[in-house]
Amino acid sequence: MSNYTRPRPWLLVLILTVIYLGVIFVANDADPKVFVTLGECYSVCAGNLECEVPDDADAIQIEGYDGQFAYYLARDPNAAPPCLDVPAYRAQRMLLPALGRVLSAGQTTLIPWAFVIVNLIALAGSTALLEDLLIALNVSRWYALTYGLFVGVVMAVRLSTTETLAYGLVIAGLWFGQRNRLWQAAIMFALAGLAKETTGLFTAGYLLYFALNRRWWAALRMSLIVGVPFLIWQIVLYDWLGEFGLSSGGAKATPFEIIPYAGLFKIATEGSVFAFLILAGLLFIPAAVGPSLWALWHSIRDLRNRKWDLYPCLLFTNAAIMPFVPFSTYREPLGMFRFIPGLVLMVVLYTAQRKMRRPLLYSTLWIVLILFIVSG
Repeated sequence: MSNYTRPRPWLLVLILTVIYLGVIFVANDADPKVFVTLGECYSVCAGNLECEVPDDADAIQIEGYDGQFAYYLARDPNAAPPCLDVPAYRAQRMLLPALGRVLSAGQTTLIPWAFVIVNLIALAGSTALLEDLLIALNVSRWYALTYGLFVGVVMAVRLSTTETLAYGLVIAGLWFGQRNRLWQAAIMFALAGLAKETTGLFTAGYLLYFALNRRWWAALRMSLIVGVPFLIWQIVLYDWLGEFGLSSGGAKATPFEIIPYAGLFKIATEGSVFAFLILAGLLFIPAAVGPSLWALWHSIRDLRNRKWDLYPCLLFTNAAIMPFVPFSTYREPLGMFRFIPGLVLMVVLYTAQRKMRRPLLYSTLWIVLILFIVSG
């Protein structure tokens, strides 16, 4: 059977995601705005509100979800700031709203569909590129499903958040980089940074790789190509909104932690021990904390042993942020899942490169988290 007729992981990911979106669409009275999850609080566009959710109320109905901010920016960027919880923070992730506005031709009713199309293309396309990266490492292309069916990127399609587009561009950058097309790789990372700032961890990993191998010109080139557009946009945000976009999150966000994994333990100290046992024991330790500790151990060991190839550097930068993740990210499971696609991606690629069969196989357990979609 030729490569063109053989079943492909990217096609399976596309089919399953479309079916999921179709079920959500039909279950919500065929209203495309379900894909941007508008909340009553921010839809009034009355400035920076503190949304209060009564105990007997539907939090999503009142607060909405992050995709709504991309929707407001795409609908009318100039009028959007009063509709945003933290305007500069939301507006720094401008690539998805910009694409949504262009593809919808400014038609408000088409914006949710534009977001769905962009994110579906990003998800299927990045899964296909990841297949190529895995084939080049002589492992099965089906391990691409670990990323393609990871809940953090699938739910981003359903909720019109930026992760699917951002990490899709990252994978495109890695694909170009592995073909020594570093100009194109840097451009992909620059675009990814304008979709979601945390993708800068991949740029940091590349710069670490260049520095360790004394490739100073390559490091300078990537720094300029990725950093200058991001810096210019931050200056635009300051001029437009009076502050820079870099922060730890939107409304009710807490700062990055200083003590490693303090954000996880605050679930018990600032919430409840029962919630900590459930969230930490069943979700965060196996899905985020454990893999990050494993990744730190192996990447630091490789770097100390002067194994200065690219994937250990990328694994290290994506794992090194994990001990300091804010409490506000830990207290929302989906928020954590949306934070770690880079870690998931690099565990797959690193274990594939090192031919670590058992960890590579274990990485597929991340797919189990797709059951989270039953929450809607």
